[in-house]
Amino acid sequence: MSLFHTMRALTFTAHGGPEQLVVRDDVPKPSVHATDGVRVRIHAAALNRLDLWVLQGIPGSKVKPGWALGSDGAGIVESVGSAVTSVKVGDRVIINPGVVDRQCRCEYCRDGDQPLCLTYGVLGEHYPGTIADFVVVPEANVRTIPDWLPWDVAAAFPLATLTAWRMIVTRARVRAGENVLIWGIGGGVALAALQICKHIGATAWVTSGSPDKLEKAMLLGADHRLDHREPELGKAIRALTNKRGVDVVIDSVGEATWPQSLIALGRRGRLVTCGGTSGPIVQVDVRRMFWNQWTLMGSTMGNDAEFDAMTEFFRHGSLQPPVDSVWSLEQAPQAYARLASGEQFGKVVVQLVPEA
Repeated sequence: MSLFHTMRALTFTAHGGPEQLVVRDDVPKPSVHATDGVRVRIHAAALNRLDLWVLQGIPGSKVKPGWALGSDGAGIVESVGSAVTSVKVGDRVIINPGVVDRQCRCEYCRDGDQPLCLTYGVLGEHYPGTIADFVVVPEANVRTIPDWLPWDVAAAFPLATLTAWRMIVTRARVRAGENVLIWGIGGGVALAALQICKHIGATAWVTSGSPDKLEKAMLLGADHRLDHREPELGKAIRALTNKRGVDVVIDSVGEATWPQSLIALGRRGRLVTCGGTSGPIVQVDVRRMFWNQWTLMGSTMGNDAEFDAMTEFFRHGSLQPPVDSVWSLEQAPQAYARLASGEQFGKVVVQLVPEA
């Protein structure tokens, strides 16, 4: 196959750690076949914890030779299908990583709740990903952005912010003045959650085992910082709130934090989870649940309306994700190692086109 028809992409040879990653330059360049297809020349792609899970091996997933990794990306529209009207060649765009069959008429799609559709999948996990020179996605998955937004920030925005937006705005329905506990500040979802809470006018309680991360979070607007290495953190929050507890807990950690999350959660409280990085199995004392009238919710990704709403804020300078570090495509294994270390504060970005 000629170089004209191939591209560079980050792939992997076997499930495992960053040592399994390889940059190939012979991956077939995707073509626009569908009338609503959009081919984007990727300028920058951002990593998420999902990328580590895909590399390690999600149950049921299989290694596909030449599979491009990555869910988040931003770039320039290079070609479009005949029915595309919302973007044109040369537009700067961000990509919504969640892809769904737009012809589906299931109850969830009729309600506009695409992430619940059985056809829903994510770039890099179910479809070829964004850490590649080019990616083809449906027109519904791209949104234009202004020229002043840096590529690394644009790439860092979609997945984590969409996840946090759905958790806070749609699921928990956080209101001004409410107390929100956010575990593990420094990760993409936690930082997006902090920014969204402050935009709403809520009081943000953030946790970390790193004093440096807690200090940086305060500079971003966090109201209270907590060392989550404290074994009785839930009781400490109770004491600081005169035994009332917090209104909402944003927990993506799972087993390790769940008991303290519930101790910290006040009456009529809402706990929203989008992951279980420390383990998937948790326990609930149902007596405390019904007595305190808690609502325990799951959440993942987001729908078109949510993506549109948060993108409007992004276009006007709000909800700008902090970027921890930027790496070249050839340095992608080091970028993965940085994310896996847990030492990052903000998004880890892979840049495919050097800044002019």
